[in-house]
Amino acid sequence: MFKEKLKELLAKKDGKRAVINEKTQEMRNLLSNEDATEDDLKKAKSLRSDIAKAEDEVRSLEEDIKLYRAAEKGTPAPDGGHKGEGRGTEPGAEEEKRAFNAYLHQETRDDASGITSSDAAVTIPESIQYNPESEVKTVTDLSQFVQVFNATTASGSYPILKKATAKMNTVEELAKNPALAKPEFIQVAWKIRTYRGAIPISQESIDDSAVDLTGLVGRNANEQSLNTKNAAISEILKTFTAKTVDASKAIDDLKKIWNVDLDVAYNKMIIASQSFFNWLDTLKDKNGRYLLQDSITSPSGKAVSGINVAVVEDDLLGAHGEAHAFVGDPYRAVVLANRKDLQVRWVDNEVYGQYLQAVLRMDAKQADANAGYFVTVPVETPSK
Repeated sequence: MFKEKLKELLAKKDGKRAVINEKTQEMRNLLSNEDATEDDLKKAKSLRSDIAKAEDEVRSLEEDIKLYRAAEKGTPAPDGGHKGEGRGTEPGAEEEKRAFNAYLHQETRDDASGITSSDAAVTIPESIQYNPESEVKTVTDLSQFVQVFNATTASGSYPILKKATAKMNTVEELAKNPALAKPEFIQVAWKIRTYRGAIPISQESIDDSAVDLTGLVGRNANEQSLNTKNAAISEILKTFTAKTVDASKAIDDLKKIWNVDLDVAYNKMIIASQSFFNWLDTLKDKNGRYLLQDSITSPSGKAVSGINVAVVEDDLLGAHGEAHAFVGDPYRAVVLANRKDLQVRWVDNEVYGQYLQAVLRMDAKQADANAGYFVTVPVETPSK
């Protein structure tokens, strides 16, 4: 009896979840349209109201599911039913976190070869330590430097306006207007790719963990999303025209790149590997002063000759110990077509039972081939 009722409630909840996801995507599409009308805004508000109502129904179903599971195990139901009277109204963000956390707990899963009880030992209460300490790891988000747009189809082209080189002509009074040059565009063809990753979590870890799984899983999924976007963008940066600078006159070679080789209209910056940044940080002028200066506007806090520097891991632009950098205008250089924001869901697997799947859909393409160079400095590879 309990199993049949639980199966029915879980099916209803999955149906409500599907409705929420569908309406949320529809609302996002309406609001992301730059030409959205007043009717579109009204429709978006109506969708938001429907989503809120469906979320309330999901929470009610989750409470019913908990009651039936408790009854199945022989645990007495809590006083006051499943409506949660007397607890007060929580902020919307807290309700969403609680709903997502309950979603993670919704099914019985087999042990997964991901986050198991032994792996999650720091989150399972054994003494006073209840919250895990994250590994210190700072990653630069390359998508903040490139041109990102929301794609609404699986493929297409994105127009990039070329720099105008034509000039106007002088004409006599009432004379016929001369032919004017038409604006030129670079058509960047893109095709959405689907990226998937798994966040396996065992039932034991979920049952025994003292930490809110919303933050734990969300942080891991966002890190995977960031790493995926960085890898896609860095692969494009490596396709730009290669230049190798002479170590003996490296700073002169670099200055020639951003002073002469690159158009003055580009908004230049340097995206450097750690080894390139370390080499750059040791350069001195004839008076023994370091060339890399502090800058409050630079992602790394450093700039050279007024050009900001961002730092990424060595393996994004090459191998460990190799000094590589993209020098140019990344916003003009790379286009990122974003089809779907990061989403997570439980997925059936014949081996693991169920695991949490993270899905990201996007594509990165080179836009303006003249917007930068992939620069290499021959430096001695340090031992690992």
